[in-house]
Amino acid sequence: MPPSTTAVPAMDRNWSLVAAGAVLGCVGVGALFSLAVLLQPMGSDTGWSRAGLSAAMTVAFLASGFAGFGWGALGDRIGPRPVVLAGSVLLGLALVLASRATTLLQFQLTFGLLLGVAVASFFAPVMAATAAAFDRRRNLAIALVSAGVGVAPMTMSPLVAWLLTQVGWRETLLVLGLLCWALTLPAAWFVRAAPVGDAHATGGVAAPGMTMAQALRSKPFIVLALAFFACCAAHSGPIFHTVSYAVGCGLSVTAAVTIYSMEGAAGLGGRLLFGLLGDRYGAKPVLVAGLAIQALAAVAYLAVERLGGFYAVAFVFGLAYGGTMPLYASLAREAFPPRILGGVIGAMTMLSGLGMALGPLLGGWLFDRYGSYAWMYVGSLMLGLAAAAVVTRFPRSPSRKHEAEPGGAGVPVA
Repeated sequence: MPPSTTAVPAMDRNWSLVAAGAVLGCVGVGALFSLAVLLQPMGSDTGWSRAGLSAAMTVAFLASGFAGFGWGALGDRIGPRPVVLAGSVLLGLALVLASRATTLLQFQLTFGLLLGVAVASFFAPVMAATAAAFDRRRNLAIALVSAGVGVAPMTMSPLVAWLLTQVGWRETLLVLGLLCWALTLPAAWFVRAAPVGDAHATGGVAAPGMTMAQALRSKPFIVLALAFFACCAAHSGPIFHTVSYAVGCGLSVTAAVTIYSMEGAAGLGGRLLFGLLGDRYGAKPVLVAGLAIQALAAVAYLAVERLGGFYAVAFVFGLAYGGTMPLYASLAREAFPPRILGGVIGAMTMLSGLGMALGPLLGGWLFDRYGSYAWMYVGSLMLGLAAAAVVTRFPRSPSRKHEAEPGGAGVPVA
């Protein structure tokens, strides 16, 4: 007997949103982390310090965090598409203006502040729309959207590195800005919210009538926000500074960039793997395991000096940090109603942005002071383990409790 057309809920079919979200994430994060490739040539050309350039990334993460809350709440009110369109325009504009910067402050404001605000528009609204639009395959759908972030190091970073061999850093940023417009503006038209009926149909929400104020004071939000902060603080430093660390170990810039690409490739696989595991075993235990692996992999960079060793550590590190990132949105969907989910994810993103801001700035400061990245990697270990411990306090969702009871639904099908 052929399978019924209703076997998969209607809200499990918005795959165009997933594809558009992946493109937006790839371009946005690729543009943001282009600074990791541009760091040394910019410093050599301008004389700006490593810490000063790294501060632009810190500003970007801070701006992204605070803007994410606003974009998410605005997406709840007017829908995700106009939010993403506005962010797409800002993204290209920020890169074009950054390419013309003549002072460090100008660069920090354009690449840091404006670009951070722009990139934030691609995450909370799109993640909330995806989480609300899917039921049985929610973790996989969110993972696929997040997979765009994993593709960025394999596409955008090599492109930036190649452009640097052809033109200067200013022309590279200009070309990157034009490319961002060409890719994100069309993708934005495929971003839409789930139908109202579908968005309220899924089970597992703890309190359908919950207000935003109540959500931000709840235990689930506090646990997720603290864990997200610690998780991002743990991996942002290694992500940003490993290229420079590898160059300091004697590798060429070109070879060092391939380590970053390896992290991205592994992160892509990690998102898909952890998404499937999350659908089968639940997002919480998978997230705890991933955070612990991420912490151990971060400090393992101190034990390698050759390219092969860097590849091995980068694979495990990328698999773990890439796989954990989408699971926060999935856990948020278990605890909060869809009508405020954009604001909740945006508020979580604000805290994660603060965590992301710590790594590049602190790593650059430690390097300038001690001439070594050792303490940065040790700090990443401690923060990663702390994040795993915090997630263990996340309340079990009502739907998962029912599945564990005799006569319950059993393990959900991926």
